[in-house]
Amino acid sequence: MFAATPDRVLAGLAQVLEEVELPTGAQVMAEGAVEGWMFLIEHGEVEVIRSDRRIRMGAGAVVGELEILDSQPRSATVIALSPLRLLRLSKAAFEEALRTRPEIARGVITLLTRRLREVHHP
Repeated sequence: MFAATPDRVLAGLAQVLEEVELPTGAQVMAEGAVEGWMFLIEHGEVEVIRSDRRIRMGAGAVVGELEILDSQPRSATVIALSPLRLLRLSKAAFEEALRTRPEIARGVITLLTRRLREVHHP
């Protein structure tokens, strides 16, 4: 999501990120919850669990972005497959970044397009 974002923009965004560490087996998020944040996986691996599929994601991946984009309940449960170091970004901080930094909005569009393609062509 942030691959095309210049370092100066990322430095500003880093000030509003909260570091979270979780052990193996911890639930990162629960399907149906409304929490108001997303996570960037800094270190470790998770499994995203939906009724129809399971997906593994690791460092550099983003989870929870849909809930902060549309304010609907989480569409999946995410479980830590290893010890995790996550960066948590609140809905308010994310919305401010989208409003003021078009590079981030382009990254969101790219990520969502990739996820749509994966759903339709697994």
